[in-house]
Amino acid sequence: MKLNTLKVPKLITAVLCCALALSACKKASIEEATRTDNDTMRVFAPDSLKAQIEVAQVLSLESSDILRVAGQIDFDEQALTRIGASVTGRVTQIHASLGQVVDKGDTLALINSSELSGSQLSYLKARSERELHRRNVERAKTLFDADVISAAELQRRENEYEIASAETRAAQDQLRVLGVSAKAMDRLAATGAIDSVASVVATIKGVVVERKIAAGQVVQPSDVLFTVADLSRVWAVAQVPEQQISQVKVGQSVSIEVPALENDKLVGKLIYVGQTVNSETRTVLVRTELDNKHGRLKPSMLASMLIESAPVQRLAVPITAVVRQDDADYVFVEEQNGYFRLTPVKLAAEQNGQRVVLEGLKPGVRIVSDGAFHLNNHRNLADMKNGS
Repeated sequence: MKLNTLKVPKLITAVLCCALALSACKKASIEEATRTDNDTMRVFAPDSLKAQIEVAQVLSLESSDILRVAGQIDFDEQALTRIGASVTGRVTQIHASLGQVVDKGDTLALINSSELSGSQLSYLKARSERELHRRNVERAKTLFDADVISAAELQRRENEYEIASAETRAAQDQLRVLGVSAKAMDRLAATGAIDSVASVVATIKGVVVERKIAAGQVVQPSDVLFTVADLSRVWAVAQVPEQQISQVKVGQSVSIEVPALENDKLVGKLIYVGQTVNSETRTVLVRTELDNKHGRLKPSMLASMLIESAPVQRLAVPITAVVRQDDADYVFVEEQNGYFRLTPVKLAAEQNGQRVVLEGLKPGVRIVSDGAFHLNNHRNLADMKNGS
């Protein structure tokens, strides 16, 4: 088939015109879609709706960050004592059981110790030697006055008495180390009766929270036999990530939530912030002290520590201004001629009916502070009508 050469340019021109028309139509469609998408974020508030909404400027308020960290209830280490035997020996009697309340000075257990009896014997010998040398000094002084012995002999006997006195004091100190009281030493000196039984005594008033002893067991002074704790005050401790430790200072207000107590909030202040970072967990230890007179708090209970940082000025919007849509937060920003634009924002958690603005708004911008829900419903209805 042959084409007329005069008709070819006309054909090409027609094809080009069609292509240009299609391109213009496509561009117009994109622009229209963009314009329509932008328009869906805008809404006009008629007079009938204005009575249901309030408009106000975004203001800055003093707000504090709440840092939540996991922790637990712990013993007050200043009111906790680990009690061991003062001598090496065999346990003969146990008077305290786990959970028992004891007073300071109560006997927790008895230990039979040959070490104790040996030290008592050494003490009696030292006292006897000292008494002997004291009498020798008195006789020597009488003889010296009668010119029977020389001054050198008197001095020798005085030196022997001083050595015996020092040995008596050393034996006395050894008995103190073994837990023998001054009254018991006086009784020993008066009667000469050696007692090989040593007592394990409570050093504070509290509760026996640990017992590591059994009848017949051989114990040494390095062994911990009982742990007694005063539980009228306890600690709440937590590990703060090192990235957030700059927000934490001694004296800050702290709330403690204990799940075992139905998340009752206990209030305290930080009394300690660690000076070192745990190299394994990259955390810093913090601690607060809590009153526990009623005994509700038990050591090792799980707890959450809510630490309130120092207040700073930040933009905030009331929760009545926030619209939740597609898992994101929005507010309506006022434009001209009665229009409002649904604007995405990034907000912190709600505190006292306000939400701190992290991103999306500037100071002085006017927003729908109350009634945003009604305005958003009106916008959605308008979009549905336009779509139909």
